[in-house]
Amino acid sequence: MNAPILVPPKRCAVYCRVYSDERLDQSFNSIDAQKEAGHAFIASQRAEGWVPVDDDFDDGGYSCGNMERPSLRRLLADIEAGKIDIVVVYKVDRLSRSLADFARMVDVFDRCRVSFSAATQQINSATSMGRLMLNVLMADWRSSGANSAGRKWPANCCPGPLGRSCWKGKQQLLSDFMENPSERD
Repeated sequence: MNAPILVPPKRCAVYCRVYSDERLDQSFNSIDAQKEAGHAFIASQRAEGWVPVDDDFDDGGYSCGNMERPSLRRLLADIEAGKIDIVVVYKVDRLSRSLADFARMVDVFDRCRVSFSAATQQINSATSMGRLMLNVLMADWRSSGANSAGRKWPANCCPGPLGRSCWKGKQQLLSDFMENPSERD
């Protein structure tokens, strides 16, 4: 009889953000929906050892144009303290729309050996494909001639077919890359 392979637990923090606090008093709002999706995503990864931490990190009514958000500061402090292994967001732009800020966060994640995953996009920095997607997004962002201090995530960043994360117009390039490993050299 084979004994089950025990996977060490990976402590997952769900970070949620909305710009406006206009509808936060509703019984079910955007923060609740993001939180629900994040926890469902964590539950789907239970076999990989993913477990939610006790607290969620919600910034309702805060812009993603800077890092001056109470729950984001608390999240980064918990990461620095070694309390979190994986940060889960609904989608990348919930964390930041500023390339410079996002790059700073990724540096903290890397230094603290924390991975980042988006529940609705195929981005998981713990996997080689997820890291590739992050690098493609960031490289394209930089090469588009944007000023990194003020650049925002493009509005047409979307989940692609079969759950692939892509940009409209670049979908074929990414699909070819993923489906034809012999053409990667």
